[in-house]
Amino acid sequence: MRNLELWVGVEPTVSRVGDETLDQLALSGFDRRTEDLDRLAELGVAAMRFPLLWERTAPEGLDRADWSWADARLARLAQHGVKPILGLVHHGGGPRHTHLLDPGFADGLKAYARAVAERYPHVSAYTPVNEPLTTARFSALYGHWYPHARDEKSFWKALMHQLRATVLAMEEIRRVNPEAALIQTEDLGHSSSTPRLKGQADFENERRWLSLDLLLGRVDQAHSMWDHLRWAGASEQEVLWFAEHPCPPDVLGLNVYVTSERFLDERLHHYPPHTYGSNGREQYADVEAVRVRGEGIGGVGARLREAHARYGRPLAITEVHLGCTREEQLRWLHAAWQDAEQVRQEGADVRAVTAWAALGAFEWNSLLTRRSGHYESGLWDVRAPEPRPTALAQLARELGTGQSPSHPVLAGPGWWRREDRLIFPAFGPVRGEGRAGRPLLITGATGTLGRALARACEQRGLPYHLLSRQDLDIADPRSAAEALKTYRPWAVVNAAGYVRVDDAEQDPRNDRENATGPLVLAHACADQGVRLLTFSSDLVFDGRKGTPYVESDIPHPLNAYGRSKQAAEEHVLEALPEALVVRTSAFFGPWDPHNFAAWVRRELRAGQPVRAACDQVVSPTSVPDLTHAALDLLIDGERGLWHLANAGAVSWAEFARLVAGMTGLDAELVEAVPTSALGLSAARPPFSALTSERGWLMPELEDALHRWHAHTEDEEQERLAAD
Repeated sequence: MRNLELWVGVEPTVSRVGDETLDQLALSGFDRRTEDLDRLAELGVAAMRFPLLWERTAPEGLDRADWSWADARLARLAQHGVKPILGLVHHGGGPRHTHLLDPGFADGLKAYARAVAERYPHVSAYTPVNEPLTTARFSALYGHWYPHARDEKSFWKALMHQLRATVLAMEEIRRVNPEAALIQTEDLGHSSSTPRLKGQADFENERRWLSLDLLLGRVDQAHSMWDHLRWAGASEQEVLWFAEHPCPPDVLGLNVYVTSERFLDERLHHYPPHTYGSNGREQYADVEAVRVRGEGIGGVGARLREAHARYGRPLAITEVHLGCTREEQLRWLHAAWQDAEQVRQEGADVRAVTAWAALGAFEWNSLLTRRSGHYESGLWDVRAPEPRPTALAQLARELGTGQSPSHPVLAGPGWWRREDRLIFPAFGPVRGEGRAGRPLLITGATGTLGRALARACEQRGLPYHLLSRQDLDIADPRSAAEALKTYRPWAVVNAAGYVRVDDAEQDPRNDRENATGPLVLAHACADQGVRLLTFSSDLVFDGRKGTPYVESDIPHPLNAYGRSKQAAEEHVLEALPEALVVRTSAFFGPWDPHNFAAWVRRELRAGQPVRAACDQVVSPTSVPDLTHAALDLLIDGERGLWHLANAGAVSWAEFARLVAGMTGLDAELVEAVPTSALGLSAARPPFSALTSERGWLMPELEDALHRWHAHTEDEEQERLAAD
């Protein structure tokens, strides 16, 4: 049996919503960076799903096609020995002169496919149309994408045109290269339901095979979907054309996502109104199965087994992606690989697993219908001057080169396997796994940051121990060494420290906690081979630069607190160069009643004036955003100095007015005063806003404030309801 191969792909959708087009290749930068192919190849991949999209190559017709982009990149792939699988249409409708309901769509793609094959006769694998059934649903049944139809007849037309285009395209390609293989992809979902809706679930589960059944020539009067297709407006001639022109895929490419498995439930009161749907006879909620089914979901293994039982043909998992925190992305890819190996051992011909969205994906949280800047990173994170490899790249490299996956977070179950996945009343007995694997040690049990990090670990299924000074005195070498031996962590997150900036001018505890303690931890971690994340401050700078500081700017602190933080940075990285040191600034968050934003809100609600400095510019930082970004960097194996603060630079007075505006309170009560009027003991830099030259991982300040306000409002409503 051949070894399971690693394939790779970038998200290439050129989506159209109304008259607006969103090009994933432009957003990720893949359209500009030829060197991305070198990055992909060094993972040990056997093949790449390569986007040679019709609408990008020949938007104004074949006579004006521009092949230069593809020429350079396909030559680069050939140098690396990576096989291209050419995708011609990916969730799109081709150039603007056509669309999925256009009867000329199939002939147009046929002509384009012939031109591609003639230019690249050596290419032997194609996906003319990606996920035709899924695209037909979203474009012509649900109306999300252009041409925004919402009826069964349009759904059939969109599906038929894409599948005709696939058949005709492969005929033309094989006239040039008779050995060319069809790698046909489809998002293979699955529906389950309450007993009352079993008929609807059965229909959904049969329809999901329709595109593959049609290509295989299996749909005739005896097929289970025949009557439905005729009811939807399909003529006998249209349907039987596929039986007369079979184009069986050489490899069935299954795209499996957590959200592809659905649950149908007539008990509407359990679910929010936006989940409601109807088949014309019954109204029901259509929700993610993982959120309600007690036994969980089938995942990659179940879909492979179903496809093997139905078709007995070669299989591949052609997209593996999860928009989630880093450890969950790692667990999903690893689980897909394990499932593929298991099903191979059971006798199925599973060829490959595809690490998808190698450069991440934009706006898929709204199915491409909104333009909010939402980004999910992949094997690389493109929010950096150059794509930054994440822990996913290392895992993919290990899988592609036959090494054992090494990351400690892989020992734990993904969120889709834990009980906390359930957000609706469970249907059926609940199965769930607990956290597993080596823990994180988090210091600072009584502080805002330490508690927030523990909360983040709870949410992410990361084993951890939150330690107080009694458990681990960070400035005591013996205490630090003993704690590491006792708990055997894979990393230490140091959230302990002295935080009273003005008192630090005279209090010797400042140096002990902020300078000595991190150095002691660095030595202990170095001795025992443990990763370290520790935090620093914007107050290491003097504010004379006048623009936001980046990591390479030279510190020059103005006060004792800043000097202790600078000393910690230098000494930690000298003792443990692999350490991650995160500079941040001006915390606010929903769980801390003492931060500046909460204080402003409380005072303004009481009708009290708020005095805030107008001559100190900072980068207010959401603690939830900070904790998740810092944990992702730690899991990625990042080292050295990183700046993490929400994007924005405001004075404290401006920040107070933003809080007032966000909460609907009177901004006129905010009194902007000079710092000298506040009677502070420690000098403050006039400008200590932070940005990064390494990567832009944090959301905009306004977005963070919106989420902070929504969370605090929800908590208040819950308290009122409880009272």
